[in-house]
Amino acid sequence: MMQFSSLDKLVRQHSRYPLVVAVAKRARQLLEEGREAGGPGSNKPVTLALNEIADGSVVVTDARPRYR
Repeated sequence: MMQFSSLDKLVRQHSRYPLVVAVAKRARQLLEEGREAGGPGSNKPVTLALNEIADGSVVVTDARPRYR
């Protein structure tokens, strides 16, 4: 589960607008794929998208999510 300190780090690393856009796009992708696998309590697509950005598996660049 993502903690507030991780969210604070993300906001410091990225501008808020590109971060919000990237999280929203990734969350929509997760919903379309029907892939909501995660630990208990972290099954919301927005939470999963934030976790993916925080752990580096999705990179935010110019408001477009990029995958490693």
